[in-house]
Amino acid sequence: MRRFNMAVLAAVTLSTALSAVPAHADEAGGRPGLAQCTADACHFDVPPGTYDVQVVLGGKAASATSISGETRRSLLPETAAPAGMGVSPLERSREWGSVTRSFTVNVRTPEGEPTGPDGTPGLDLRIGGSAPALAGIKVTPARHARQIFLIGDSTVCDQPGDPYSGWGQQLPQYLGKGVSVANYADSGESTVTFLGNPRLWATVRPLIRPGDLVLVQLAHNDKTTDEATYRANLETLVAGVRERGGQPVLVTPIVRRWFNTDGTLNNGTALLVNGLGVDHPAVTRSVAAAQDVPLIDLTAKTKALVESLGVEGSKALYLTNEARDNTHTSVRGATAYAGLVRDELVTRHLVPKGKVRVG
Repeated sequence: MRRFNMAVLAAVTLSTALSAVPAHADEAGGRPGLAQCTADACHFDVPPGTYDVQVVLGGKAASATSISGETRRSLLPETAAPAGMGVSPLERSREWGSVTRSFTVNVRTPEGEPTGPDGTPGLDLRIGGSAPALAGIKVTPARHARQIFLIGDSTVCDQPGDPYSGWGQQLPQYLGKGVSVANYADSGESTVTFLGNPRLWATVRPLIRPGDLVLVQLAHNDKTTDEATYRANLETLVAGVRERGGQPVLVTPIVRRWFNTDGTLNNGTALLVNGLGVDHPAVTRSVAAAQDVPLIDLTAKTKALVESLGVEGSKALYLTNEARDNTHTSVRGATAYAGLVRDELVTRHLVPKGKVRVG
């Protein structure tokens, strides 16, 4: 069972520059905001937008705290703080050390998949980890934050329930303050349906600002899309991003866990070749080269990882055991694949190394 240090819980403090969040002073030291947090969650009544969150972690006992938010987005990986860190409510005048972390979060409606339910208004954060200890938190409107928009399918989206997770849902934990993920991936979408649904491309495109990244991974549901149409659709997305001043990035699809008898994934099912013979990763690579667009070859990266783990070891990346599903990823798999995307963003100089978390 998860442990929570109650002495530390009493020390949870909030400070916010948002007029939408009322300030409540606690009697122990005049610090605002105790009403916004409970033992394992915090809620901020803010409008849609982009916000910087700064947290102070730790307490008298050693702790390990993670933070997720909105529709199961991983925002901060489990972070250790040694005993004696943080702030005690009985000793607030005493200067203690602290472990401070910051991240930037996108608040939107719907808060998860674009065609899903609206979710809860405002910003909701959940405090997790093996021994959580939150000593302070501050939420402020983000200034000059760079957005990473995600366009994709169910392997990328903010999945609403366990055990499913898209890699876009895990990507925020790898990013620091100043870069946020706006995940507009949606289950069941192809290049055809994403362009045609007014809640998807027509909604995303006007939000793109100069300098924003737009990562596009669509292929899993283009099962009946011919090559010319698939190519044209990718080109339409690239052109639309550029017209808004954004930076398009094409991403080849994650592999399906479908092994040959020799332990390789060299087959059409695993490598996303559809029933018409359209090789989606190959077409994506071709469009990226022709349009001079950065490419993240996630097909090649995930193929190498799955094959290295083998038939048994790779089951944990997918929902093979839970649902006999070799297409959708578990939290573990989505986290691993998000790490591959993070590495490529840095290697290709799309995000400064100082804006990402390693490990």
